[in-house]
Amino acid sequence: MFHKHLIKPKMNNRQHGSALVLAIFIIVIMTLLGASLVRMTGSNAETIVYEVLGTRAYQAAQAGAERKMSEVFPLSGSGSCSVDSNYNSFTTVEGLENCQALDVDCVADAVIDAGTVDEVTYYTITSIGQCSVAGVVTSRKIEIKARSL
Repeated sequence: MFHKHLIKPKMNNRQHGSALVLAIFIIVIMTLLGASLVRMTGSNAETIVYEVLGTRAYQAAQAGAERKMSEVFPLSGSGSCSVDSNYNSFTTVEGLENCQALDVDCVADAVIDAGTVDEVTYYTITSIGQCSVAGVVTSRKIEIKARSL
């Protein structure tokens, strides 16, 4: 009865393979985005490690300065202001296992107050805290000023 005619759509020869080019372009763009995301994540992790080590080094320096303050101002008796102490006893302190307080110095300056003719001693205590983990070394320095009563 009726003949079925097959109708073939006419395709321009220049359009063959355009989907393949588009797919390759999308794959390249997605690969570049993925690589940059991995790089940013790695950089953020490294920044966090330095921040944590810096905080630990600050705490080690603070602990060294406070220990020196307890030597200068003991609860009983008179204290002394010595220079160049190292406190490496943080191995049992959780969080400060690989930290130490280096070059904890104390300098005393005696000043005579003209109003009361009393001698007042001013102390400057400096402490350097240093932490090292897996080859990464971070240090912080603090300075405390105090005076005798």
